[in-house]
Amino acid sequence: MKLALAQILPQFHLAFSNLHRPNCAPQHSIHAAARGALPLQLRQPNHRVPLKCHQSNTNSNSAATQYNADDGIPIEHVKILVKFKSRHNYIRVLQVSRAADHPLAGSRLLLLDAPGNIHSISFLFKSLTNAYFDVFATLPPILPPGPIGILGFGAGSAAKIILELYPQTVIHGWELDPSVISVAREYFALEELEKKYPDRLFIHTGNALNASIKDGFAGILIDLFSKGCVIPELQDPATWENLKKGLRKGGRIMVNVGGSCVEPEDKRKDGSVIMEETLKAMHKVFPGELFVLTLNNRKDDSSVALTGPLPDPGEWKKALKKPLKFYVDLWEPYAGIMDQK
Repeated sequence: MKLALAQILPQFHLAFSNLHRPNCAPQHSIHAAARGALPLQLRQPNHRVPLKCHQSNTNSNSAATQYNADDGIPIEHVKILVKFKSRHNYIRVLQVSRAADHPLAGSRLLLLDAPGNIHSISFLFKSLTNAYFDVFATLPPILPPGPIGILGFGAGSAAKIILELYPQTVIHGWELDPSVISVAREYFALEELEKKYPDRLFIHTGNALNASIKDGFAGILIDLFSKGCVIPELQDPATWENLKKGLRKGGRIMVNVGGSCVEPEDKRKDGSVIMEETLKAMHKVFPGELFVLTLNNRKDDSSVALTGPLPDPGEWKKALKKPLKFYVDLWEPYAGIMDQK
């Protein structure tokens, strides 16, 4: 679920989104693809890369509040580090200059589809991203003991935050495209993260919807997109029934359900409609125990959903680092959101 910069030649358009990617080995090596990649050609020196959403404008203390959805990054501050096609993704890694006057200054971004939806964000000197990955990092304190599954691992943005904030947490991540994991290891310090936490981080390649571990997950984080859309399986209640079976007693699921800020490759599709269909499917399996948090100023911009009874807000906040506490107050019952429409 995402942000959008506008992409490459001549318009540079990214939409901040996440994707789950299919299952096969890459067709080209990273280095060979990088050598053959075309450089970013900037025809307009003052052109700005527009930034669309999925950043957390709800945080009044965040630098992101100084920008609106039409603000962008000067294109001269964006550099492509690698660009190639795997069997299932159009993979690009972008570096945003620290000199850019923008909340993403100094970040490294992973793009995985034709519209340029951002699937991972990494900063050199901080873990928090001011995006939905930070919301994911509020989940561990409200779970029973046990491992967390991340379905749609990407470059590991959520895993990095959780591993650093919660010393006892074990993560199993699933990613369908091995090329994405290779890029994450080379450009997003995933290899260092694996070496640092060899007993707490386990990465699997394959279909995330088949993910399972002995005794089940304490919690599941879901960030599954394809071609700029939440994958269609998540609009099927049967999928959520199967995922629910993979939880331990008291376990929860938190999922990036996208929204209007996510740009599908198929222009006939609407991210907000797909988000609503996903929430409806979840509601059939978790009636009365589905909550939604919106990350921008409009209800349909970009949202995260949470299953299970809503925890005591005070206790939840006590277990969170200060920059994450404000998210607790943003959850609303799904039915309540529907009544407002």
